[in-house]
Amino acid sequence: MNRIDTTFRALRAARRAALIPFLTAGDPDMDTTRELLRAAVANGADLIEIGVPFSDPTADGPTLQKSLEIGLRSGASLGRVLELVADFRGESAVPIILYGYFNPIFHYGCERFAADAKQAGVDGLLVVDLPPEEADQLLRWTKKAGLHFVFLLAPTTGAERAQRILKRASGFVYYVSVTGVTGVRPIQVDEVRLAVERLRPMTRVPIGVRFGIASDKQTTAVAEFADAVIVDSTVIRLMDANHGNPQLVSEVGDFIRRLRGAIERVDKKEPALVAG
Repeated sequence: MNRIDTTFRALRAARRAALIPFLTAGDPDMDTTRELLRAAVANGADLIEIGVPFSDPTADGPTLQKSLEIGLRSGASLGRVLELVADFRGESAVPIILYGYFNPIFHYGCERFAADAKQAGVDGLLVVDLPPEEADQLLRWTKKAGLHFVFLLAPTTGAERAQRILKRASGFVYYVSVTGVTGVRPIQVDEVRLAVERLRPMTRVPIGVRFGIASDKQTTAVAEFADAVIVDSTVIRLMDANHGNPQLVSEVGDFIRRLRGAIERVDKKEPALVAG
């Protein structure tokens, strides 16, 4: 069974939402990324999302764009990211999701990428610019390799399209809590709650909420109704503020620990639904 499935089953039994922090590979360098992965695990991350740097990150706001540029300058190619995951697998079974764009995968080769990602210990991927209608070229190989393909749902996604996406989703889905690029607008928790509640009857796949989550209070509020809380720009913004600080890793670790504590303050009345 995929580690993502195992993790969500355990969280369902514990009546707790997953905490999924985002880290950009190579920001500020590959060695520090390794340390940040260890810190994330030590401080309560249930799954970890690793951003694969790309030169034209059209879906990402200025915070993540800057981080991805740093990763590129650090030499965080797709191949080196897979090596990073393989090293990480020697010490942790926490699920890893790769976040990125299709161009690096296309040039790497879809079949080769799926096989190498599986071998390295990747559990799932989110390809931002590859909607379900255009994903078959990659999906045929990731499915064969047992990798989950995570799709996005947005506030602008209509009910009919949402149903089509959810039929193809595996592992879990991301509900993008705000329109536009990442890290620009704050989350409107009440609106997102209603949107997730509308999606619930359509799927048994866990629903994670991403974008705009910046505080302990927001984390607690989202954890009350979502299966996962995904925190990206806030983590990257904290890293940016601590570039050159020898305490960068501990600062990020402390922040992840606070978010985990915010999630643990929630006692879900009913276990979240998971696939199968």
